[in-house]
Amino acid sequence: MARISKKEKYLSTSLSDIWNMLSDVEQKQLLDNARIIHFKTSEMIYFEDDNPEDLMCLLEGKVKIFKSGIGGRSQIIRMIRPVQYFGYRAYFAREQYVTSASAFEACTVCMIPIKIIEDLFRGNGALALHFIHLLSSDLGVADQRVVSLTQKHVRGRLAESLISLKESYGLEEDGATINIYLTREDLANLSNMTTSNAIRTLSTFVNERIVAIDGRKIKIIDEDRLRNISRIG
Repeated sequence: MARISKKEKYLSTSLSDIWNMLSDVEQKQLLDNARIIHFKTSEMIYFEDDNPEDLMCLLEGKVKIFKSGIGGRSQIIRMIRPVQYFGYRAYFAREQYVTSASAFEACTVCMIPIKIIEDLFRGNGALALHFIHLLSSDLGVADQRVVSLTQKHVRGRLAESLISLKESYGLEEDGATINIYLTREDLANLSNMTTSNAIRTLSTFVNERIVAIDGRKIKIIDEDRLRNISRIG
């Protein structure tokens, strides 16, 4: 019996959703071409206007997708959690990246040449449909987010961001603290508001005993009220 390499074991576990759709030949093709890359906190993964070359899957850590705006202010488009794929939409749209990506914290990313993935799609309908589903889901989330960021007031936008972070990254052992630590600027960039508005609104939530803060840690005290604020905008 052939021994399973450390890399194969890692990929078959981390990328189990697509690994199990592949034939032995396709698995070997993926294994031979995949690279496991480690990024330091704040290190860039790709830049806006780069040509897309890889399908990326976050294995460990956190990644932010963002777009630079007027006056140097950036808008966080979305946060990536393990195990999510990213960085491939632009290739299939036959365009350059319209966003940038960086390591929000030290992270490990699996990179697979996107041309390999395109070749696999041509012979594996189940794999192609899987990524159509992922892209369609991401588009639905993006559509909803556009409406939220343009129509909700600052309270609703901040509440929605906190709920989204909680659902993406979960809570710490206390069952209340969101398992990601954002600066007030990052929270503002995620919620499409100024940093001063984010600080002011967060302080209001604290005064209303909806959340509690300890530095960058945010603890949700009253999730029902937070969800209601998010819902009514």
